Amino acid sequence: MPSFKEKYGEWAIVAGAAEGLGEAWSVSLAKRKLNLLMVDNQSKPLQNLAETIKNEYGVETKTLELDLAEKDATGKIMETAGNLDAGLLVYNAAFSLIKPFVELSPEELTPFIDVNVSTQLKLVHAFSKRLTEKKRGGGILLMSSLAGLIGMQLVTPYAATKAFAWNLAEALHYELKPKNIDVMACVAGATATPAYIRTNPQYGFFKPAVMKPAEVTEAVLKKFGKKTLYIPGFSNRMNYFILTRLLPRKTAATIANRTMKKMYP
Repeated sequence: MPSFKEKYGEWAIVAGAAEGLGEAWSVSLAKRKLNLLMVDNQSKPLQNLAETIKNEYGVETKTLELDLAEKDATGKIMETAGNLDAGLLVYNAAFSLIKPFVELSPEELTPFIDVNVSTQLKLVHAFSKRLTEKKRGGGILLMSSLAGLIGMQLVTPYAATKAFAWNLAEALHYELKPKNIDVMACVAGATATPAYIRTNPQYGFFKPAVMKPAEVTEAVLKKFGKKTLYIPGFSNRMNYFILTRLLPRKTAATIANRTMKKMYP
């Protein structure tokens, strides 16, 4: 059985690599001895993390400071990847705001489409073509969210774009599996990233099991290539089962949205 590195190549591309889950993805892949092309718009955290990973894990790192909302973000990433033996793409980047939908400005709506949909779709397309043209296997890992499984108030466009991510991954699994390309969506629950902590959620009776970023990435990588949609965390999987298998959709949506409203009153 080939090792992780033998299957997915010498290099991995991590889009949204500097902090939180992006940092955890970078470290988890470096532990598996993959070199990293790390993409993020936060210059200092990106450079610091790349240097730390290089020193601690003895792998090569390349950094690309880039706003993934840029129209040619995909072109810049693929150009930087050049002739690297990159067989794995992790699209971790996401734009999110907790705000009533009608209070969002048109300018605030645009990054949801640019980062969470447009660049993700174009980069996955370009990377898929690269792998198929080279006639080599590989992998694509997209970050989705439990918020994308049921329409959630206060994060309406975020939830909608996360539904897009897991649908994209599920469809591509069937298209690309015959080409020896693994595709998975990580459907994560609440995770203790800096971005999540900054939202200052208020917990009531229903408190989600908040996972550490490294717990998420390690759990997912152990299932990569075996699952198409994977929910890390037993509590998250149990909640998903109750909400989507045992309860009617309307009841599940009501419970989920009441919980959301209590978290962000």
